[in-house]
Amino acid sequence: MVGCGRSTTDIQPVNNSEWPTWGNTPEGERYSGLSQINRDNVQDLEVAWIFHTGDAEPGFASSTHLTFQTTPLMIEGKLFFNTAYGKAFAIDPESGEEIWRFDAALDKNIEYGGAVASRGLTLWEDTSRDDNEMCAQRLFMGTLNGRLYALDLNTGELCQEFGAEGYVDLTKDISLSAPGNLGITSPPVIHGDLIITGSSIADFRGVEVEPGIVRAFNARTGEEVWKWDPVPQDRSLPAWQTWGGAAAIAGAGNAWAPLSIDSARDLVFVPTSAPGSSFFGGHRPGNNDYTSSVVALRASTGEVIWHQQLVHHDVWDYDTSAQPVLIDLEKDGETIPALVQATKMGFLFVFNRETGEPVFEIQERPVPQGGVLGEQLSPTQRFPVAPPPASRQQPVTPEDAWGFTFFDRGKCADLLGQHRSEGIYTPLSLEGTIMTPGFAGGINWGSGSFDPVRQRFIVNSMDLPYVVQLATQNDSPTQEIAGPGGESAHDQWIPLQGTPYKVQFKFLLSPFGVPCTAPPWGKLLSYDLGKGVIDWEVPLGTIQTLAPFSLVPNIRFGVPNIGGSIITESGLVFIGAAVDNFLRAFDIDTGEEIWKGDLPSSGQATPMTYAVNGKQYVVIAAGGHASLGTEIGDTVIAFALPIKPTL
Repeated sequence: MVGCGRSTTDIQPVNNSEWPTWGNTPEGERYSGLSQINRDNVQDLEVAWIFHTGDAEPGFASSTHLTFQTTPLMIEGKLFFNTAYGKAFAIDPESGEEIWRFDAALDKNIEYGGAVASRGLTLWEDTSRDDNEMCAQRLFMGTLNGRLYALDLNTGELCQEFGAEGYVDLTKDISLSAPGNLGITSPPVIHGDLIITGSSIADFRGVEVEPGIVRAFNARTGEEVWKWDPVPQDRSLPAWQTWGGAAAIAGAGNAWAPLSIDSARDLVFVPTSAPGSSFFGGHRPGNNDYTSSVVALRASTGEVIWHQQLVHHDVWDYDTSAQPVLIDLEKDGETIPALVQATKMGFLFVFNRETGEPVFEIQERPVPQGGVLGEQLSPTQRFPVAPPPASRQQPVTPEDAWGFTFFDRGKCADLLGQHRSEGIYTPLSLEGTIMTPGFAGGINWGSGSFDPVRQRFIVNSMDLPYVVQLATQNDSPTQEIAGPGGESAHDQWIPLQGTPYKVQFKFLLSPFGVPCTAPPWGKLLSYDLGKGVIDWEVPLGTIQTLAPFSLVPNIRFGVPNIGGSIITESGLVFIGAAVDNFLRAFDIDTGEEIWKGDLPSSGQATPMTYAVNGKQYVVIAAGGHASLGTEIGDTVIAFALPIKPTL
């Protein structure tokens, strides 16, 4: 163990009443032992309180990409959470009244790259100090401008001894291509006295984007202790040989998703993204280790212990976007210290987290070839034999066109016939390639939740194909790709700097603004990981707010979703995620939807639950997702039973 900080092994919910880390446990299980709210009374849930952050219309230049993805923490009788624009709050968990707030005062005129989001805070406790001493308990918050702040838990004031008067700047020694192109969107993890963080980079912009360095800082002083670059710079490493000499110029590979920590084993697990540029890799021949991978580092030193690449030579932006979930898996009469890595491709990869060995066989299978001029694709990709994928991966043809009428179905058939589609890993093309799944997933940063008693893993996924089209930098293509209502995408070409190409991408939508392929477009699934099978899968969400079809508002088509789920001991799965303005509860044994509560905006966040004074609450951030076209809000909302039965 490092220093005198409280180990994450010790940061566990107190009497099941708290939610002290982003995933509730350091392993990221998103499981609570609370059971007051159960199958019999969940229908009685009502709104307990509502809190507004004021960040819905903040006047930021990048507000067109705004989303509210935070998961609050419950620590010592207070709720703590943050917003994308650098505000942090402490509120009363029973009334929702504000106790303190902190504002990092981000520059509103900067166009922040990547996701305009922040998913939560991180607690560190200095056991060498008295609990009442200033900054003995600290909340760490990352911001879109690449700063990591340390705040006193009780007051929200800056811990001045940390870095430069309360923060460290991850951009200090990095050449930024533009202000706002490197930020922190996911909560760091703690290992003893170390605070370990990744970063968010808009990696599709070009080749020489910012490096995706993972850094460990001393949680007291802010001094950098170690750093690790997922694009290897040491020529003696075997991984360097997988870059064809291009590692010196390539950037990104960053870990923008939440990390996971196993302090008892001195391991931090890092999900890495695609290298620059995400959609063309002719300049980086080879597999490009350690990008689009899950990597186990020695938490105290940053040394690579093992790694598993999930996508070779990634040119689909198939980042490893979900937090690795650390579980004790019961399989064939054995308990395995496992890691479950959900992916945008819809795969669940399961590894022994001590050794990195696959728990289920992984096969190298041939994939489609024939990319654009200059591309050097991998001839094979990795396919786990089990569990089955959570998303569609088959080719999409005109025969697969779907619609409410002959008109929109015919238009969709025409669109589907215009583009290349050979299933997952179809090369990007000048005529446009249908990506199945699209680069938003599959499964995104919401990851999965795990019930250690029932041994069930719950995950939400999307089946929402994208069209991604390349063109040479000097071309002015006349062909339009699919867009909502058939709109043109001519003005949305994005230059891939340092490559011969530019790119545009859209959801594959009909003139009515709904997907051109058959529903469900979003699902909730339960896996028995011991057997490597799916227990059940059900549509997640309705089209009530997806399209103007007032006559069919309650049909469960299953809709696009971003966010995650939680599980309670009473057998309930709570999830927002869908774009239709509801928080839902499902029966974990059957997949039956047994309750839904109205939200003021869609909840593209992971909920949490806690108990105080004998009453259980379920809380979610409901602020919508601008990129998905939902209504933007600034609400944190709590649900509870109307009475106080005994826990």
